[in-house]
Amino acid sequence: MKRFWLLFAQAVTVALALYFVISAMRPEWLQRAPTQVALGPSAVPVLQGPRLPASGSYRDAAGRAMPAVVNILTSKASRETHPLLKDPFFRRFFGDRLPPDEQLASLGSGVIVSGDGYILTNNHVIEGADVIEVGLADGRKAAARVVGTDPETDLAVIRIAADKLPVMVLGDPEAARVGDVVLAIGNPFGVGQTVTLGIISALGRNNLHINHFENFIQTDAAINFGNSGGALVDTNGHLLGINSAIYSQTGGSVGIGFAIPVSTAKKVLDSIVEHGQVVRGWIGIESQDITPELAESFGLGRSSGAIIAGVVRGGPADRAGMRPGDILVAVGGKNVANTSEMLNLIAQLEPGDKAPLRILRKNRESTLDVTVGKRPRQPQ
Repeated sequence: MKRFWLLFAQAVTVALALYFVISAMRPEWLQRAPTQVALGPSAVPVLQGPRLPASGSYRDAAGRAMPAVVNILTSKASRETHPLLKDPFFRRFFGDRLPPDEQLASLGSGVIVSGDGYILTNNHVIEGADVIEVGLADGRKAAARVVGTDPETDLAVIRIAADKLPVMVLGDPEAARVGDVVLAIGNPFGVGQTVTLGIISALGRNNLHINHFENFIQTDAAINFGNSGGALVDTNGHLLGINSAIYSQTGGSVGIGFAIPVSTAKKVLDSIVEHGQVVRGWIGIESQDITPELAESFGLGRSSGAIIAGVVRGGPADRAGMRPGDILVAVGGKNVANTSEMLNLIAQLEPGDKAPLRILRKNRESTLDVTVGKRPRQPQ
C-alpha cells in the first residue's frame, strides 16, 4: 500500500511540473477550445467561446459607482403667464381658448454622498426649480428639497428621505495625474444612466469664466446635456469630481469636459450643512494678473503674483495698509501665481483669523497681517 502511495505522489508531482512548464512556455495549449453548440432544433451550429472576463474591463469600477448616481428632474411654472390666466373665473369662460399652464422641465444628474440622503449636484441643474424629483438607479423615486446652493462654484446640495441608499466613496483628486483613466456617469439627454470612458486631460483648469472659483479637472470622457451634476470616478469607482460643463460649439461632446474636484465639493457640502451657506474668507481687494507687458512697464523683476488694482475702503486689506499698485506674492505662506489662485487662497481663509500677506511695494517685500472678513454672498 505504501508503494502505491509513493507512485501516486510521484505521478502527481510530475503532472504538476508538466502543467507549470506548459503554462509558462505554451499557454495557448491550455486554452479551452470553442465548442460546437446548437441554438435550437433548426439553428445553424456555431462556435461558442468559453465565458471569460473582458480584457481591460472597468466593470467593477462602474458597478461600484453607478448605484450612487441619480437622475434629477426639475420643473418650474413659466413666469411669463399673465395673471388673468390664473384666475378661475376668467378661465371658466375662456379656458378652452387659453393655453395650459406651461411647465418648464430640465434634466440633470447627482451623486449620493451620504447615507443620510445628501446629494451633490450642480447649481444650474436645480436653480429656480419649483419641484425636484430624484430617480435612483434601483428604480425608486423621491422628492428632494434644496439644502443650500453655491453659485460661485456652481454646486448645490439637495436631500431626499429614503432608506438603504447607496453611497459613493470619495476619492483623492490631489493624487490624480494627467493620463489617469476616468469614467463619467450620468443621464445624458434623458436616455438613462450611461457610463463613458476617457482620461484626465488636464488639472487645475481656470480662467474659463464659467464659475467665480475655478479649479477644474479636464477630461475627454464624453459629457453631454443631462450629465451635469453626475460623477467623474477613478478606476476604483471612487468619486473624483462633479461633472459640470463642456466646451462645445455644437452643444455635444467634443472631448473637452470639466469637473469640479470632489475636494472643493466636500468643503461646499460641509459648509452648507453646518452654516446653511458657504462661508469664505474676504479681504476687500480687486486685482489683475501680471503680464509680461505690465512687468516691463512697471519695471518688475517677476512675472507671477497679482497686482492690486483696487482696495475696498474700510475693508480688511485697507485697514492692514494695503494700497493699489502693491503686488500680492503670498497668502498665508502660500505663493500666489495669478489672480485665480489668489482668490482661491483667500477664500480658504477662516473669517476672523489673522493671515500674513506678503506684498511687493516698489521692489521691496513686506508682510501685512490682515484680519480676514467674511465674503459677501454674491447674487445669482
